[in-house]
Amino acid sequence: MSRRRAHIAMVGIPIVSHVLPSLEIIRELVSRGHRVTYANDPAVADMIAATGAEFVPCGSLLPVADNNWPDDPIAVMSLFLDDAVQAFPRLRAVYDHDPADLYLYDIGAYAARALAERRNRPLIQLSPTFVAWQGYDQDVAAHVWQLPGADAYRARFARWLGECGAATTDVDAFSGPPGRALALIPRSMQPHADQVDTDTVTFVGPCLGARAGDGVWTRPADAEHALLVSLGSAYTRRPEFYRRCLAAYGNLPGWHVVLQIGKYTDPSELGDIPPNVEVHSWIPQLAVLEQADAFVTHAGMGSSGEGLFTGVPMIAVPQGAEQFMNADRLVELGVARRVDTAEATAETLLTALRALVADPEVTHRSALLRAEARAEGGTTRAADLIESRLSGRTARNER
Repeated sequence: MSRRRAHIAMVGIPIVSHVLPSLEIIRELVSRGHRVTYANDPAVADMIAATGAEFVPCGSLLPVADNNWPDDPIAVMSLFLDDAVQAFPRLRAVYDHDPADLYLYDIGAYAARALAERRNRPLIQLSPTFVAWQGYDQDVAAHVWQLPGADAYRARFARWLGECGAATTDVDAFSGPPGRALALIPRSMQPHADQVDTDTVTFVGPCLGARAGDGVWTRPADAEHALLVSLGSAYTRRPEFYRRCLAAYGNLPGWHVVLQIGKYTDPSELGDIPPNVEVHSWIPQLAVLEQADAFVTHAGMGSSGEGLFTGVPMIAVPQGAEQFMNADRLVELGVARRVDTAEATAETLLTALRALVADPEVTHRSALLRAEARAEGGTTRAADLIESRLSGRTARNER
């Protein structure tokens, strides 16, 4: 495909699990000679700058610093709307004078879609999680719209759409399925995948790269097996759970354990650390998974995708949001055991690990789904599809 240098704008939100999935796409677009600007909160500036993109500061109101999200779904949706309302004039101040040829946006970055529609520019949603399917409105959305406060939320959303000049003024249409989306997850993780409109959505799978800046990890030469325990970047204030993992897997013959505890837990809360366990606040997860034999995970979509991509059997311990659905899906796929936090005793965790690694069907399914995830094309295919949208042509492999 012939290429021309273009200005591509990415607009995101500062939730790490939403930033990480598309970083390699941004890096690839920059390496292909495009000028890429990326608007997001300064909290994630370093992650973005490492890709070679030009960082555009746009502060966010989302409570990512303390992970203090409300339980009420309408309240959560209102936070994203509030964030879009305050971000829109900031984005206009930049892109009205320096318009992009194409806009990429995260599912939570409503202001980006409004901006692109206002300027009549092409846009593509980059979804770090599953997308809506045919019947989603009846299966999920209809329930949400019956909740207290939903009518007021919809009315405020509609007013904002009218004020900001978006071409799509219907709330359901604007916040629903986009005209074009790349799903950055394995298709196997998508609920009702056969009911997704593939004319508008393409599953490109996890978009991973060398991640040289993330660091390296080397499996000890004497480790017969390696186990990674990580609850991601948000739900990491779980010292009691980590102590149970230490009780389950500490001093387990033949096993070396990598335990990531995040920034909210102090290592001193864990007590004595067995000699076969290394504890970190952060680890280069993909590098560890590529050498691991099992993975205790919160079943976030990013971690689930990386587990499938590397073919590592998983013990899913969901903590919140869509993770419970993801955990069930991993079990359905035949590559995981689900253990809820309340039931995650040392004995239960150890039993789950032994059953997981001893099951030949889990090994077979993990290898099969690893091959499927890699065949979806990842970073290279995603960048090709974005360039095809720039050229106004449809790539032959777009669907």
